Amino acid sequence: MEKELTTRSGNACELCTSTENLSVYVVPPTAGVNSDQCIHVCATCKSQISGETEPDSNHWRCLNDSMWSEVEAVKVVAWRMLNRLKNEGWSQDLLDMMYLEDSTLNWAKEGQNEIKIKHIDSNGVELQSGDSVVLIKDLKVKGGGFTAKRGTAVRNITLVHDNADHIEGKVDGQRIVILTQYVKK
Repeated sequence: MEKELTTRSGNACELCTSTENLSVYVVPPTAGVNSDQCIHVCATCKSQISGETEPDSNHWRCLNDSMWSEVEAVKVVAWRMLNRLKNEGWSQDLLDMMYLEDSTLNWAKEGQNEIKIKHIDSNGVELQSGDSVVLIKDLKVKGGGFTAKRGTAVRNITLVHDNADHIEGKVDGQRIVILTQYVKK
């Protein structure tokens, strides 16, 4: 299979065209039984796709070209990464231009949640839904008309599923979004 991928990709990453540290990436949730379910990627792309490292938005500007690939697996990964980076203006523009057949779009959506987003507090501790945290800084609550004081306990937090930097909790009876960098468990 690796020979097929090397031939198909021209011995380059099918996402960013790097020629170093290439390997096979099986696009979830497929079993990778044939080359149509896999892509040839560099180590940088693979670690960011799998969630081992945070996505570098500048690295992923390469999706401007690779999203037009004829290989369905490449389109699926491009769509997923563009969705992960949709807070970037350019990424949303590319998503708006991108067209996927229904079966390919279903594949992309089906495996999108394979990457577990970790919510980390200011001390590097992983947060879980239902945890209690303490604010480490006075935070002005936009639209709330008050300031959440340092030392305020926020009980029974919920995690924002698509953003590792945000959690939600109640402060002074009002549900607010809090940046994880300003809390500790």
